[in-house]
Amino acid sequence: MRKLEEIQAIADAVLYEGYLLYPYRHSALKNRQRWTYGVVYPRAYSEAGGEVEPWRMQTECLLEAGTGLGIETQLSVSVRFLHLMRCRREGERHSQGEVPERLQEAPLWEDAPFDGVWEEGVERTVRAAALSLPGLLQSEQRLPFAFPARCLVEEEPLGERTSGSGRIVREGHALSGEVSIAAELVPERAHLYKLRVTITNTTPVEQPAELRAHEALLAACVSTHTVLQVEGGAFVSLMEPPEELRQVVASCCNSGTWPVLVGEPGERDSLLSAPIILYDYPQIAPESPAALFDGTEIDELLALRIMTLTDEEKEQIRRGDARGRTVLEQIERLTPEQWQQLHGTIRGLRALGEGEP
Repeated sequence: MRKLEEIQAIADAVLYEGYLLYPYRHSALKNRQRWTYGVVYPRAYSEAGGEVEPWRMQTECLLEAGTGLGIETQLSVSVRFLHLMRCRREGERHSQGEVPERLQEAPLWEDAPFDGVWEEGVERTVRAAALSLPGLLQSEQRLPFAFPARCLVEEEPLGERTSGSGRIVREGHALSGEVSIAAELVPERAHLYKLRVTITNTTPVEQPAELRAHEALLAACVSTHTVLQVEGGAFVSLMEPPEELRQVVASCCNSGTWPVLVGEPGERDSLLSAPIILYDYPQIAPESPAALFDGTEIDELLALRIMTLTDEEKEQIRRGDARGRTVLEQIERLTPEQWQQLHGTIRGLRALGEGEP
C-alpha cells in the first residue's frame, strides 16, 4: 500500500495553493483575500446566507475490490485542511501565554488595520486507517473532530534592520465538524463499489446572519481535500474511465472537489480529491526550487522577481510569514546550476508524423 508520505508533495501543493502569493508580503493587495480554495464554512453561517457558501464537501468515487482468495479490501481516508489563525505583531513584552489586555477586551474578529495583522494556516488532519469494506457496507463510519480556540504568544526578533524584539500573538477560533465515510455496491456490477466521503462543518457561531465572510473564515476548513488509499483493490479513474463504466462514473456526485488518481502512472491504489481541477497522476516539477504557492506557477519568472525585490521589501518578508521567509531564503541560495535547470526545461520530445506541421 502506498504510504501517505509518498504523495505528500502533491497534497501539500493543494493545501497551500494561494497561501501567500508573490511578492510574499501580507501588505500586497492579492494577499488580503487568498483563502478561496476548498473552503467549508460553518453550517449556521452558510444557511443564514442562503447556502451561497458551502458548509459541506462530498467526494464520490468507484472502487474495484479484490477478488482473490484471502484478499481483504481495506481503506485509509485522510481529510486535510488549514485552520486559520489571526496573527498580530506587537512591540510590548509580557510572559508566555499571557493574553494582552486589549485582546482580552476585544472580540476575536475585531477589525484592525492591515499593518501588523495577518492570517496563518495550521495544518489539520482527520484520519481513519484500515477501514474494512464489508464494515462500511454495513454501516457508515463517522469521525467527529474538534479543535479548541487558543491564543499563543511568542517572542521574536524584529528583524535584521530593527534592533530589539517583539511578540507575535496568534489567535484561533474553535473549529468542529464531522467526516462520514460510506460504501455501497453498484447494482449489476460484481466487485464494484461506490465510496462516499462527506465533510461537514458544524462549528457554532454567534449571530451567523451578521457574520462577515472574513470573520467566518476563521471558523472554516480551508484548502480542504481528501486522500484515499486502498489495499486489496483499485480505484477507477473518473477522468478516463473504461467505456463500460462511463455511465456509472457519471452518477458519482462530487461537490466542490475533483478526485484524480495519484502515484506513478498506471497505479490505482491512491486517490486525491482536491478543490482544484487536476489530471490523473499530477507531479511536482523536479526542478522546482521551492513551494511558491502560485497556481500554474512559472518558477523561473517568480524566482527572478524575488531577486529584484529591494532590501526593505525582503525585510518585510522576513518579518512576516514563516513560509514566505523560507521561499525567500531558498531562492537566495540557488546555485548557477539550479538557475540553469529552471531555464528552458523540456518535458518531452516526439517525432512528428507525416503531414504534421
